[in-house]
Amino acid sequence: MTDALLTVDGLEAAYGSIRAVHGVDLRMAEGELVALLGSNGAGKSTTLKSIVGVLKPVSGTIRFSGEDITGKAPEQIVKRGISLVPEGRDVFGALTVEENLRLGAYAVYERKQYQADLQEVFDLFPVLKERFSQPAGQLSGGEQQMLAIARALMSHPKLLMLDEPSLGLSPAMTDVIFDLIVRLNERGATILLVEQNAERALEIVDRAYLFANGRIEFEGTPQQIRERVDVAAVYFGDGTDTDACEVKQ
Repeated sequence: MTDALLTVDGLEAAYGSIRAVHGVDLRMAEGELVALLGSNGAGKSTTLKSIVGVLKPVSGTIRFSGEDITGKAPEQIVKRGISLVPEGRDVFGALTVEENLRLGAYAVYERKQYQADLQEVFDLFPVLKERFSQPAGQLSGGEQQMLAIARALMSHPKLLMLDEPSLGLSPAMTDVIFDLIVRLNERGATILLVEQNAERALEIVDRAYLFANGRIEFEGTPQQIRERVDVAAVYFGDGTDTDACEVKQ
């Protein structure tokens, strides 16, 4: 892929002595919507954590906008334009919606820009305007997910990474979140998505990488993946069956 915004080469990551990711290579161009799919423990979230600096890679290289960001601190990576919405949303429940949004804007805060960004957030998430002064802990799960995404957007990311955004949400709220992801991408956002609902993710993404046992076993467009891989086996497997990712004959 030419003019890649994000390039990951030979990524190896571990938790202590347990190796979680083995030689992962991936590319993303500006404006793409890409998914990482696979069973629990396959290495998807570990890859996101390594990209954003929460987990320091054992080896490999991560380049963003042409710069080597491998092993840099998370705050440095956020300032370069990568934001991660972690699994479980992780909003500050005791703080108000407004205070959560201000925290998201800390790296780029300027009063006029902040007010303009708030208006854009309210356009995308009208409910956050209604809940602006309420503690985030009082929001529903879906509203907290909206707040987590809005908080990430306040830093003006060039790359937005979403880790399991539909986890624990009702089908109706899942529809809302997926529609939002599509809208953000249509507005030009580059999005890297880890999603438990593999079939639903394949309905909206440009490409996807299928993970198994900490490795990428297949990469392609949704059509290529559906034609050549047993997606249900990849996702619903226990992460130990490498045959699930074998290309169909």
